Amino acid sequence: MDTIFALASAEGKAGVSVVRLSGPRSHDVARAMSGSLPEPRRAGLRRLVDRAGVFLDEALVLVFEESRSFTGEAVVEFHLHGSIAVIHAVLKDLGTHEGLRLAEPGEFTRRAMENGRLDLTQVEALSDLIASETEAQRMQALRVLSGELGGKVESWRRDLVRAASLLEVTIDFADEEVPVDVSDEVRALLGAVVDGLSTELHGSAAAERIRAGFEVAIVGPPNAGKSTLLNYLAGREAAITSEIAGTTRDVIEVRMDIGGLPVTLLDTAGLRDSEDVVERIGVDRARERAGRADLRLHLVPAGDTPILPVLVGDIVRVAKQDDGNGRGISGLTGAGVTGLVDEIRETLSARVARAGLATRERHRMAMESGKEQLQQALVLLDTGPDEYELASEEIRLAIRRLEALLGRVDVEHLLDVIFSSFCIGK
Repeated sequence: MDTIFALASAEGKAGVSVVRLSGPRSHDVARAMSGSLPEPRRAGLRRLVDRAGVFLDEALVLVFEESRSFTGEAVVEFHLHGSIAVIHAVLKDLGTHEGLRLAEPGEFTRRAMENGRLDLTQVEALSDLIASETEAQRMQALRVLSGELGGKVESWRRDLVRAASLLEVTIDFADEEVPVDVSDEVRALLGAVVDGLSTELHGSAAAERIRAGFEVAIVGPPNAGKSTLLNYLAGREAAITSEIAGTTRDVIEVRMDIGGLPVTLLDTAGLRDSEDVVERIGVDRARERAGRADLRLHLVPAGDTPILPVLVGDIVRVAKQDDGNGRGISGLTGAGVTGLVDEIRETLSARVARAGLATRERHRMAMESGKEQLQQALVLLDTGPDEYELASEEIRLAIRRLEALLGRVDVEHLLDVIFSSFCIGK
């Protein structure tokens, strides 16, 4: 196997930059460059030289033994001065050593998975952690990265393996008297796993929204102050404001952190009938995006009623109330905005309180499929011993779905896509 290397920290000038090596030759090459290696997991200051003996940099060197590193392989890290020239010189020299090559995107993490250090859900969580922008995203990614989801799946798998084994004993001795009726234990094992899957599936929508973000659509008639309010919330001129009705033609998006939750505010076109073809397109888009949003903020002129149906959880405010009295709000003066933000936060926080660990559509589909197989197995189990072989096969299919969730089977076509989203060096 090749030894791979790459810049593991961000590109560009920095105080410190980290170059990582992983693979069978990492220690030998690092020793050749530094003269000697420090004890494993203890940083040592070393002078790095190239193959011609030319001084490259003075660096902290960290050594990790095989099976005790992130990748599960022998690993070395050079903590260099963060000069672009220094990094280039070190990487150039590493490329001259036989058996070494530059790592591909996500290759360090892929090796960690192949060596059993991470399962596929943890790989995805690591990607989510790197991309996290809010506290809720960070905490959710860390929960999955810690192996919490993988631990649940492994527990379900063990129960299903036992259930299948019990049925296999009955099938193997079908012509003999089996001393114990196993159906009650099998039924209990399957029922417990179905309940666990149901719980996770119930919280999967909220978990996925934490990862991908919530959408809050600001809706109302033209000149209700939607763009002005969006600009106030964003703290910048994100949308053009004008007294001319129909100024906003497309959906304008602003990403925000509200109470630690990722929220995208949508400024939509004013909802009205129009002879203008372009404005009608904007209105159609506004209705469509508002319908898909997680929450709608209805801005209603004083004395009017909401122009769209108010769904459960939606928020209604009286538009352009510069004093902010009652349920009024103003994006011009900021009156009522603090209370609005608090209500958005409380509404969305109540939803994420039910969040599970299945953060992706792939997780949900695998669990749904496994649950369906187990429900079918329970039906077959109730039919009697003549159907135990079919029930056992349904259990085996459910086990396969869970193994695919952890990346053990049937996921090769996914891996290239997943790891391509990682940067080189991770």
